[in-house]
Amino acid sequence: MEAYIDLHVHSNCSDGTFSPEELVSYARKKGLQAFALTDHDTVTGVARAADAAAGTGLTVIPGVELSSDYQKRDIHILGLGIDAENRKFLKYLEEFQSAREIRNHKMMKKLAQRGIPINEEVMETVFPGCVWTRAHFARFLKDRGFVRTMEEGFQKYVGDEAPCFVPKEQIPPWEAVRLILECGGHPVLAHPLLYRLSSRELEKLVDLLCGSGLQGLEAIYSSNRFSEESSMKQLAKRHGLCVTGGSDFHGSNKPDIDLGIGKGNLKIPYSLWESLSRRAI
Repeated sequence: MEAYIDLHVHSNCSDGTFSPEELVSYARKKGLQAFALTDHDTVTGVARAADAAAGTGLTVIPGVELSSDYQKRDIHILGLGIDAENRKFLKYLEEFQSAREIRNHKMMKKLAQRGIPINEEVMETVFPGCVWTRAHFARFLKDRGFVRTMEEGFQKYVGDEAPCFVPKEQIPPWEAVRLILECGGHPVLAHPLLYRLSSRELEKLVDLLCGSGLQGLEAIYSSNRFSEESSMKQLAKRHGLCVTGGSDFHGSNKPDIDLGIGKGNLKIPYSLWESLSRRAI
């Protein structure tokens, strides 16, 4: 019987709504053999998830999702099987989070100027111990009645073209690949179709990243249609990359996406992780 996994999962240590421990419990309920905890720019939940899974037969793959900038697009690189205790990598994450905090403060100031009662103390009360992202602001706006949905929160306030948006200071994606390799991880280009690049532009990006050591491409993804998944598998094959897959589970922040199965169409075999984990760093 085939064992299934999920290589793209978020906890409430970034912008998911399940705690690391709740993810472990839910993954066991779903019958998964393994999942990768890939929170945005933080590894604070990895040890908690691993401790919760100890002795259960469920494998927690230590991971992270790094944000980077390419042609004014936010490109995400997954790091799977990383050393979550690597001091140099942890120092980088601390520096990145400091830059994120400055950006968040600027966005909160813009929101407050529009009559929304928000500041760092309020956010810490509502989302304690989290690495805040724009999804947290959208959730706050929805929960406080300023918008009806999180999507509306992005459109009216914190989306890329919205009045309270502040761009992030980010590294290029090939630098994210290098950082993941340096901490013993396997770098993977996350959800390549979400960047709205042309086929030629995406091919160029993948080629550039392969030159820096990219090892995988997330071809199996919740929003991909069958033809798109097939196209991404062919892209991976052309560049000698491992195929990976993930739901991008965020709990109730993405209510139409479920752990392990995405929108009901995902089946990610354990063999994909085995193939990637055998790649030399």
